[in-house]
Amino acid sequence: MNEISTKDLEARLEAGEQPNMIDVREHEEVAAGMIPGAVHIPLMELPERLGELDADKEYIIICRSGNRSSMACNFLGGNGYNVTNMTGGMLEWEGEVIA
Repeated sequence: MNEISTKDLEARLEAGEQPNMIDVREHEEVAAGMIPGAVHIPLMELPERLGELDADKEYIIICRSGNRSSMACNFLGGNGYNVTNMTGGMLEWEGEVIA
């Protein structure tokens, strides 16, 4: 499984990159803030929302600690998607957040 650290993702964003990011946390968790540009798709909704994703794009998957995003990466990768897990999750994120 591909992985990216919170620091590396923050550096990519600061460099002007606009990676495709999916935040798989629950609604109440993202209400506290998420990374600008991330799309919120709760983990349990992924199977029914696969049609919203483009199999030709890379997605960085985000959660609170890296556990649910790892599960999401396994699921999406098994369905042919190019995914990267953000290790450490929002607990380690020190960059900008939006509510």
